[in-house]
Amino acid sequence: MKIGIIGSGPVGQTLAKAFLSEGNEVMLGTRNILKEEMVKWKKENAKGQVGSFEETARFGELLVLATAGSVTENAIQLAGVNNFKNKTVIDTTNPIAKAPPENGVLKYFTTLEDSLMERIQKQLPDAKLVKAFNSVGHAFMYKPAFPGGKPTMFICGNDDTAKKIVTGILTAFGWETEDMGRAEAARAIEPLCILWCIPGFIRNQWTHAFKLLKA
Repeated sequence: MKIGIIGSGPVGQTLAKAFLSEGNEVMLGTRNILKEEMVKWKKENAKGQVGSFEETARFGELLVLATAGSVTENAIQLAGVNNFKNKTVIDTTNPIAKAPPENGVLKYFTTLEDSLMERIQKQLPDAKLVKAFNSVGHAFMYKPAFPGGKPTMFICGNDDTAKKIVTGILTAFGWETEDMGRAEAARAIEPLCILWCIPGFIRNQWTHAFKLLKA
């Protein structure tokens, strides 16, 4: 499959490498293809491609939003709304505000009656958004190995077929998947990032993930 990843930070680079490892064609989208990090990534991942947001959005049969939450809507405009039409889009973003954490607790620019995913879905009404990869650090997104077994990735979205595709990706990447329903569930899933980050900020503990236990 052709995978286009919008955003070239640690999350974008990690997922791009992961998709390459799974035998996909990958283009990593960035605002500046000549910046040092992109030259380094291309050198280390010879089979991968680098392009602008627009080139990447056109290229991908499946797209991944891996930008900072505060710039995601702008990145989509640069990529071209029409280039997302009818495509499955994995939304990894979190609505983290620019204000510093308070006692280890991140601040969001959304509320519990709103989510960044829902805003993006309104911006991309013809795209099939699936929330995923937002509740763990990039170091554990691909083939995480924990003593307690496979961690759980919570997903949501309005298109069942798209969620099945993303579930297949998560399985290949070493995750259990729990489907939390439609896009409104992102109001609960996005704040998991806040919870995940607290041990990091207060104890410098970043090597963990969530797991849902069932009776």
